[in-house]
Amino acid sequence: MTSKAALCTLLNIEFPVIMAPMFLVSNEKMIIEGINAGITGAIPALNYRTIEELRKAIRSIKTQTSGPFGINLIVNQSNFLYKEQLQVCCEEKVDFFITSLGSPEETIKKAHKHGIKVFCDVTDAKFAKKVEGLGADAVIAVCKEAGGHAGNISFKELIPELKKVCTIPVLSAGGIGTGKGIKQMLDLGADGVSMGSIFIATNEAPVSQEYKDACVQYTAKDIVMTTKLSGTPCTVINTPYVQKTGTQQNWLERILNKNKKLKKWMKALTFMKGMKSLQNAAFSSTYKTVWCAGPSIEHVTEIRSVKEVVEELRRDFESA
Repeated sequence: MTSKAALCTLLNIEFPVIMAPMFLVSNEKMIIEGINAGITGAIPALNYRTIEELRKAIRSIKTQTSGPFGINLIVNQSNFLYKEQLQVCCEEKVDFFITSLGSPEETIKKAHKHGIKVFCDVTDAKFAKKVEGLGADAVIAVCKEAGGHAGNISFKELIPELKKVCTIPVLSAGGIGTGKGIKQMLDLGADGVSMGSIFIATNEAPVSQEYKDACVQYTAKDIVMTTKLSGTPCTVINTPYVQKTGTQQNWLERILNKNKKLKKWMKALTFMKGMKSLQNAAFSSTYKTVWCAGPSIEHVTEIRSVKEVVEELRRDFESA
Protein backbone atom coordinates (compact mmCIF):
# COMPACT_ATOMS: atom_id res chain seq x y z
CA MET A 1 0.00 0.00 0.00
CA THR A 2 2.78 2.46 0.90
CA SER A 3 4.68 1.79 -2.32
CA LYS A 4 1.60 2.91 -4.24
CA ALA A 5 1.30 6.18 -2.30
CA ALA A 6 1.90 9.13 -4.62
CA LEU A 7 4.43 10.68 -2.21
CA CYS A 8 6.67 7.62 -2.56
CA THR A 9 6.54 7.97 -6.34
CA LEU A 10 7.05 11.73 -6.30
CA LEU A 11 10.21 11.57 -4.21
CA ASN A 12 11.35 7.96 -4.64
CA ILE A 13 11.10 7.11 -0.93
CA GLU A 14 10.11 3.87 0.81
CA PHE A 15 7.54 5.13 3.34
CA PRO A 16 5.14 8.03 2.54
CA VAL A 17 6.14 10.35 5.39
CA ILE A 18 7.56 13.87 5.42
CA MET A 19 9.22 14.82 8.69
CA ALA A 20 7.48 18.18 8.89
CA PRO A 21 9.52 21.39 9.01
CA MET A 22 9.50 22.69 12.58
CA PHE A 23 10.76 26.14 13.53
CA LEU A 24 13.88 25.88 15.73
CA VAL A 25 13.56 22.09 15.95
CA SER A 26 14.36 20.65 12.50
CA ASN A 27 18.04 20.27 11.71
CA GLU A 28 20.43 18.40 9.44
CA LYS A 29 20.90 15.42 11.78
CA MET A 30 17.16 14.78 11.97
CA ILE A 31 16.75 14.98 8.19
CA ILE A 32 19.70 12.67 7.51
CA GLU A 33 18.46 10.04 9.97
CA GLY A 34 14.95 10.29 8.53
CA ILE A 35 16.18 9.82 4.97
CA ASN A 36 18.31 6.84 5.99
CA ALA A 37 15.22 5.31 7.64
CA GLY A 38 13.21 5.54 4.40
CA ILE A 39 11.25 8.78 4.77
CA THR A 40 11.98 12.38 3.80
CA GLY A 41 11.95 15.68 5.66
CA ALA A 42 12.11 19.44 5.36
CA ILE A 43 13.73 22.24 7.34
CA PRO A 44 12.39 25.79 7.69
CA ALA A 45 14.73 28.20 5.92
CA LEU A 46 14.23 30.50 8.91
CA ASN A 47 16.08 28.02 11.13
CA TYR A 48 19.23 29.58 9.67
CA ARG A 49 20.09 33.15 10.53
CA THR A 50 22.05 33.83 7.36
CA ILE A 51 21.85 32.75 3.74
CA GLU A 52 25.32 31.23 3.93
CA GLU A 53 24.32 29.10 6.91
CA LEU A 54 21.38 27.82 4.88
CA ARG A 55 23.64 27.01 1.93
CA LYS A 56 26.12 25.23 4.19
CA ALA A 57 23.34 23.11 5.75
CA ILE A 58 22.00 22.03 2.35
CA ARG A 59 25.48 21.01 1.22
CA SER A 60 26.10 19.17 4.48
CA ILE A 61 22.97 17.04 4.03
CA LYS A 62 23.88 16.27 0.44
CA THR A 63 27.34 15.01 1.43
CA GLN A 64 25.94 12.67 4.11
CA THR A 65 22.97 11.09 2.35
CA SER A 66 21.63 10.67 -1.17
CA GLY A 67 17.91 10.80 -0.41
CA PRO A 68 15.52 13.67 -1.11
CA PHE A 69 14.84 16.54 1.30
CA GLY A 70 13.13 19.91 1.20
CA ILE A 71 13.14 23.44 2.52
CA ASN A 72 10.11 25.21 3.98
CA LEU A 73 9.67 28.82 2.86
CA ILE A 74 7.46 31.43 4.50
CA VAL A 75 6.36 33.26 1.36
CA ASN A 76 4.52 36.25 2.83
CA GLN A 77 5.85 39.72 3.64
CA SER A 78 6.88 38.87 7.19
CA ASN A 79 9.87 36.94 5.80
CA PHE A 80 12.32 39.59 4.63
CA LEU A 81 14.84 36.92 3.51
CA TYR A 82 12.39 35.04 1.29
CA LYS A 83 13.85 35.95 -2.12
CA GLU A 84 17.42 35.18 -1.06
CA GLN A 85 16.35 31.89 0.51
CA LEU A 86 14.52 30.90 -2.66
CA GLN A 87 17.55 31.77 -4.78
CA VAL A 88 20.10 29.78 -2.77
CA CYS A 89 17.83 26.73 -2.55
CA CYS A 90 17.42 26.76 -6.32
CA GLU A 91 21.17 27.13 -6.79
CA GLU A 92 21.83 24.19 -4.47
CA LYS A 93 18.99 22.17 -6.05
CA VAL A 94 17.00 20.95 -3.07
CA ASP A 95 14.43 18.32 -4.00
CA PHE A 96 11.28 20.17 -2.98
CA PHE A 97 9.88 23.25 -1.31
CA ILE A 98 7.03 23.46 1.17
CA THR A 99 5.44 26.90 0.97
CA SER A 100 3.53 28.44 3.89
CA LEU A 101 1.58 31.59 4.75
CA GLY A 102 1.31 33.32 1.39
CA SER A 103 1.09 33.01 -2.39
CA PRO A 104 3.48 30.36 -3.80
CA GLU A 105 3.33 31.67 -7.36
CA GLU A 106 6.88 33.05 -7.55
CA THR A 107 8.31 29.99 -5.78
CA ILE A 108 6.58 27.59 -8.17
CA LYS A 109 7.79 29.43 -11.29
CA LYS A 110 11.39 29.65 -10.16
CA ALA A 111 11.56 26.15 -8.62
CA HIS A 112 10.23 24.46 -11.74
CA LYS A 113 12.94 26.10 -13.83
CA HIS A 114 15.42 24.16 -11.68
CA GLY A 115 13.46 20.90 -11.63
CA ILE A 116 12.41 21.37 -7.99
CA LYS A 117 8.96 20.28 -6.82
CA VAL A 118 6.68 22.53 -4.76
CA PHE A 119 4.22 21.35 -2.12
CA CYS A 120 1.88 24.03 -0.79
CA ASP A 121 0.29 24.23 2.64
CA VAL A 122 -3.47 24.72 2.27
CA THR A 123 -6.35 24.84 4.74
CA ASP A 124 -9.34 24.73 2.37
CA ALA A 125 -10.48 23.64 -1.07
CA LYS A 126 -10.51 27.14 -2.55
CA PHE A 127 -6.81 27.74 -1.90
CA ALA A 128 -5.96 24.18 -2.93
CA LYS A 129 -7.51 24.71 -6.35
CA LYS A 130 -5.73 28.03 -6.66
CA VAL A 131 -2.26 26.63 -6.03
CA GLU A 132 -2.96 23.69 -8.31
CA GLY A 133 -3.76 26.22 -11.02
CA LEU A 134 -0.41 27.89 -10.32
CA GLY A 135 1.38 24.61 -10.95
CA ALA A 136 1.91 23.13 -7.47
CA ASP A 137 3.09 19.51 -7.48
CA ALA A 138 1.09 18.58 -4.35
CA VAL A 139 -0.91 20.20 -1.59
CA ILE A 140 -0.41 19.64 2.12
CA ALA A 141 -3.77 19.63 3.86
CA VAL A 142 -3.12 21.45 7.12
CA CYS A 143 -5.90 20.10 9.29
CA LYS A 144 -7.40 21.35 12.53
CA GLU A 145 -5.38 18.70 14.37
CA ALA A 146 -2.03 20.04 13.08
CA GLY A 147 0.73 21.46 15.23
CA GLY A 148 2.11 24.95 14.65
CA HIS A 149 -0.11 26.98 12.33
CA ALA A 150 -3.13 24.67 12.27
CA GLY A 151 -6.14 24.77 9.96
CA ASN A 152 -9.84 25.09 10.75
CA ILE A 153 -11.17 21.82 9.32
CA SER A 154 -10.72 18.29 10.66
CA PHE A 155 -8.83 15.80 8.48
CA LYS A 156 -12.03 13.74 8.29
CA GLU A 157 -13.60 16.51 6.22
CA LEU A 158 -10.61 18.21 4.60
CA ILE A 159 -8.91 15.20 2.98
CA PRO A 160 -12.03 13.93 1.13
CA GLU A 161 -12.91 17.51 0.15
CA LEU A 162 -9.48 18.15 -1.38
CA LYS A 163 -9.45 14.80 -3.14
CA LYS A 164 -12.69 15.79 -4.89
CA VAL A 165 -11.36 19.07 -6.25
CA CYS A 166 -7.65 18.37 -6.81
CA THR A 167 -5.95 16.24 -9.46
CA ILE A 168 -2.52 16.58 -7.79
CA PRO A 169 -1.51 14.55 -4.70
CA VAL A 170 -3.01 15.52 -1.34
CA LEU A 171 -0.79 15.05 1.71
CA SER A 172 -2.29 15.11 5.19
CA ALA A 173 -0.80 17.13 8.06
CA GLY A 174 -2.23 17.06 11.53
CA GLY A 175 -2.70 14.81 14.52
CA ILE A 176 -0.81 11.82 13.13
CA GLY A 177 1.40 10.11 15.69
CA THR A 178 1.26 6.39 14.87
CA GLY A 179 1.56 4.00 11.96
CA LYS A 180 -2.12 3.23 12.46
CA GLY A 181 -2.81 6.94 11.99
CA ILE A 182 -0.83 6.95 8.75
CA LYS A 183 -2.90 4.04 7.44
CA GLN A 184 -6.08 5.86 8.45
CA MET A 185 -5.03 8.87 6.35
CA LEU A 186 -4.17 6.73 3.32
CA ASP A 187 -7.48 4.89 3.65
CA LEU A 188 -9.20 8.27 3.72
CA GLY A 189 -7.57 9.12 0.39
CA ALA A 190 -4.38 10.95 1.37
CA ASP A 191 -1.34 10.35 -0.85
CA GLY A 192 1.14 10.68 2.02
CA VAL A 193 1.48 12.41 5.37
CA SER A 194 3.47 15.14 7.10
CA MET A 195 4.37 14.49 10.75
CA GLY A 196 6.24 16.83 13.10
CA SER A 197 5.57 16.84 16.82
CA ILE A 198 6.47 13.18 17.44
CA PHE A 199 10.02 14.00 16.28
CA ILE A 200 10.65 16.79 18.82
CA ALA A 201 11.52 14.35 21.62
CA THR A 202 14.33 12.67 19.68
CA ASN A 203 18.04 12.42 20.39
CA GLU A 204 18.88 14.34 17.22
CA ALA A 205 16.61 17.32 17.93
CA PRO A 206 18.68 20.34 19.04
CA VAL A 207 16.17 21.67 21.61
CA SER A 208 16.49 21.61 25.39
CA GLN A 209 15.90 18.58 27.57
CA GLU A 210 12.98 20.45 29.17
CA TYR A 211 11.26 20.86 25.78
CA LYS A 212 11.68 17.16 25.00
CA ASP A 213 10.48 16.16 28.46
CA ALA A 214 7.40 18.35 28.00
CA CYS A 215 6.48 16.44 24.83
CA VAL A 216 6.64 13.22 26.85
CA GLN A 217 4.79 14.53 29.90
CA TYR A 218 1.99 16.59 28.31
CA THR A 219 -0.84 15.18 26.19
CA ALA A 220 -3.22 16.26 23.42
CA LYS A 221 -5.56 17.93 25.91
CA ASP A 222 -2.70 20.25 26.93
CA ILE A 223 -2.39 21.82 23.46
CA VAL A 224 -3.87 25.32 23.07
CA MET A 225 -4.00 27.90 20.28
CA THR A 226 -2.28 31.28 20.66
CA THR A 227 -2.09 34.38 18.45
CA LYS A 228 0.69 35.97 20.50
CA LEU A 229 3.60 34.36 18.64
CA SER A 230 3.09 35.31 15.01
CA GLY A 231 -0.31 36.97 14.80
CA THR A 232 -1.56 33.81 13.09
CA PRO A 233 -3.10 31.13 15.37
CA CYS A 234 -0.40 28.69 16.47
CA THR A 235 -0.50 25.65 18.77
CA VAL A 236 1.61 25.53 21.95
CA ILE A 237 1.81 23.43 25.10
CA ASN A 238 -0.33 24.97 27.81
CA THR A 239 2.44 25.49 30.37
CA PRO A 240 1.93 27.59 33.54
CA TYR A 241 3.61 30.52 31.77
CA VAL A 242 1.21 30.31 28.80
CA GLN A 243 -1.70 30.12 31.24
CA LYS A 244 -0.40 33.23 33.01
CA THR A 245 0.17 35.36 29.91
CA GLY A 246 -2.89 34.23 27.96
CA THR A 247 -3.25 33.22 24.33
CA GLN A 248 -4.80 36.32 22.74
CA GLN A 249 -3.20 39.53 21.51
CA ASN A 250 -3.98 42.61 23.60
CA TRP A 251 -6.37 45.33 22.41
CA LEU A 252 -3.59 47.55 20.99
CA GLU A 253 -2.04 44.70 19.00
CA ARG A 254 -5.45 43.80 17.55
CA ILE A 255 -6.11 47.39 16.49
CA LEU A 256 -2.69 47.80 14.86
CA ASN A 257 -3.12 44.49 13.00
CA LYS A 258 -6.29 45.86 11.39
CA ASN A 259 -4.70 49.14 10.26
CA LYS A 260 -4.04 48.90 6.51
CA LYS A 261 -0.88 51.02 6.62
CA LEU A 262 0.62 49.42 9.72
CA LYS A 263 -0.57 45.82 9.31
CA LYS A 264 2.49 44.60 7.37
CA TRP A 265 4.95 45.98 9.90
CA MET A 266 2.88 44.90 12.88
CA LYS A 267 2.75 41.33 11.61
CA ALA A 268 6.51 41.33 11.06
CA LEU A 269 7.14 42.76 14.54
CA THR A 270 4.78 40.24 16.16
CA PHE A 271 6.44 37.43 14.22
CA MET A 272 9.97 38.43 15.22
CA LYS A 273 9.00 38.97 18.86
CA GLY A 274 7.15 35.66 19.01
CA MET A 275 9.97 33.71 17.35
CA LYS A 276 12.46 35.18 19.82
CA SER A 277 10.23 34.02 22.66
CA LEU A 278 10.12 30.50 21.20
CA GLN A 279 13.89 30.50 20.73
CA ASN A 280 14.58 31.47 24.33
CA ALA A 281 12.36 28.67 25.60
CA ALA A 282 13.50 26.03 23.11
CA PHE A 283 17.20 26.16 23.90
CA SER A 284 17.41 27.06 27.57
CA SER A 285 15.78 26.36 30.89
CA THR A 286 13.54 29.31 31.63
CA TYR A 287 10.24 29.97 33.39
CA LYS A 288 9.08 31.62 30.16
CA THR A 289 8.24 28.30 28.55
CA VAL A 290 6.47 28.71 25.22
CA TRP A 291 6.89 25.40 23.44
CA CYS A 292 5.29 24.82 20.06
CA ALA A 293 3.79 21.34 19.56
CA GLY A 294 0.69 19.60 18.25
CA PRO A 295 -1.82 17.08 19.62
CA SER A 296 0.23 14.13 18.36
CA ILE A 297 2.50 14.46 21.42
CA GLU A 298 -0.21 12.23 22.88
CA HIS A 299 1.76 9.36 21.32
CA VAL A 300 5.20 10.42 22.62
CA THR A 301 6.13 8.28 25.62
CA GLU A 302 9.91 8.47 25.66
CA ILE A 303 12.90 10.18 24.06
CA ARG A 304 14.33 8.06 21.25
CA SER A 305 16.29 8.35 18.02
CA VAL A 306 14.63 9.42 14.77
CA LYS A 307 15.44 5.96 13.40
CA GLU A 308 13.59 4.27 16.26
CA VAL A 309 10.54 6.50 15.79
CA VAL A 310 10.36 5.71 12.07
CA GLU A 311 10.88 1.99 12.64
CA GLU A 312 7.98 1.92 15.10
CA LEU A 313 5.76 3.84 12.66
CA ARG A 314 6.49 1.27 9.97
CA ARG A 315 5.84 -1.70 12.27
CA ASP A 316 2.64 -0.16 13.53
CA PHE A 317 1.51 0.56 9.96
CA GLU A 318 2.13 -3.03 8.87
CA SER A 319 0.17 -4.44 11.80
CA ALA A 320 -2.74 -1.98 11.53
